Amino acid sequence: MKYIKIFLFGFLLSGVFSPAHAQVYDIMVNIQGQPDSVLIMGNFYGERTYVRDTASSEDGHYRFQGGEPLENGMYFIASGKTRIFDFIVYNDQTFTLTTKAPDYLADMQVEGSDDNELFLSDMRFNQQLNQEAAPFMRVLQDSTASEPARLEARSAMSELNQRVQKHQNEIIEQHPESFLAKIFKAQLPVNAPEGSKEATLQYYRDHYWDHFDLAEPMFLRLNLPLYREKVDGYLDRLFVQHPDSLKPAIDLLAKKASANEKTYQYLIWMLTLKYQNPSIMGLDELFVYINDQYFASGEMDFWANAQLKENLSEFSDQLRSSLIGKTAPNMVMLDENLQKKSLYDVNNRFTLIYFFDPDCSHCKKATPVLDRIYDSKKFDLGVFAVSTDTSMVKMKDYIRDMELSWITVNGPRTETAPYYTLYDAMTTPTIYILDRKKKIIAKKLPVEWVEEFLSAYSGDN
Repeated sequence: MKYIKIFLFGFLLSGVFSPAHAQVYDIMVNIQGQPDSVLIMGNFYGERTYVRDTASSEDGHYRFQGGEPLENGMYFIASGKTRIFDFIVYNDQTFTLTTKAPDYLADMQVEGSDDNELFLSDMRFNQQLNQEAAPFMRVLQDSTASEPARLEARSAMSELNQRVQKHQNEIIEQHPESFLAKIFKAQLPVNAPEGSKEATLQYYRDHYWDHFDLAEPMFLRLNLPLYREKVDGYLDRLFVQHPDSLKPAIDLLAKKASANEKTYQYLIWMLTLKYQNPSIMGLDELFVYINDQYFASGEMDFWANAQLKENLSEFSDQLRSSLIGKTAPNMVMLDENLQKKSLYDVNNRFTLIYFFDPDCSHCKKATPVLDRIYDSKKFDLGVFAVSTDTSMVKMKDYIRDMELSWITVNGPRTETAPYYTLYDAMTTPTIYILDRKKKIIAKKLPVEWVEEFLSAYSGDN
């Protein structure tokens, strides 16, 4: 699979601060019985972690200091590659955390940070509930458990979940400006009033972001991927999975996130990766759209360097010519007899373009399946198979060994542009299906779905 070469030059860690509001951070970490002399302070960003500072000590007293303020979010203390505990940086940047090894949570004490005291209380609450939930989870995971036992376990788990929700609601009500309250509010469900299916769907779309600010950078720095999950839930569940439906939804999200450069940058990059190789056929058109709208336009120039933009543009242009609904670019290549064969000379109702490599193990499994469909004559189907290997000998041997009667050509021996600039076919096997007018109606279809797709399409058209 082709992946875009990206050089981010540390953009994930860079911050924009106003000197007028600069302040130092001063965080003391005291750990009795800590064996390591050096500890790491790191931060979360998206689904990654980054080292922010280090401190050394011979007596268990570690001091982390800096001349610029830390960004609001969740941080952690680590020993080597082992995360010891998490903490919060929000309103307070000067505080002390004191504990003992090895049970850091049980012995933790906080001085100078209300948010961390609340966070510590919440962690202990969750730890207690997890202990209470453990026997019920074992019952639910036990396939031999009786139905009455499973019913009792489900009832108990429901009660525990209600306690969690009550606990979180109390924090929202009693500490509305706290870090935790903002996180809990951001995860509140949308409760739509009764109405038609269309009205309910529209209500969800209109109110999905009531408690979540897409321009709030603290949501990027959590120990759970809340930002990505919220965006994915909005796009994946509330819209028809078609480019025409998703393009305006993406633009709406971008507008909301653009009030802050960090969230704007993160959102657009997250969506770029999301649609680079989408699981739903046809959504790669969104990759092209995002490139054109946000990178090629210069909108992302405040962080995207020239090399990144060139890579994105190159891959977009490759996708652009082979999107669903586009007329498939013609290919003219040599067959095993060194005769020219043109894709456009295939006059069947359906044309299947099959990119394969004679040495590809997956191709050797896929080819007989396609050959059976082709030989069955169930569909008016022509096959234009493109060998991606330069060796004509290997291609001839493959045709002989597989007993193939469809058109097979050698991809590198071409009179048209290279196939990999015309089609998104960087892996083998790759399958495209065209209609009689050579319009692309399916792409990168798994071989197991070809017959079902042709049957469905034949019935609808």
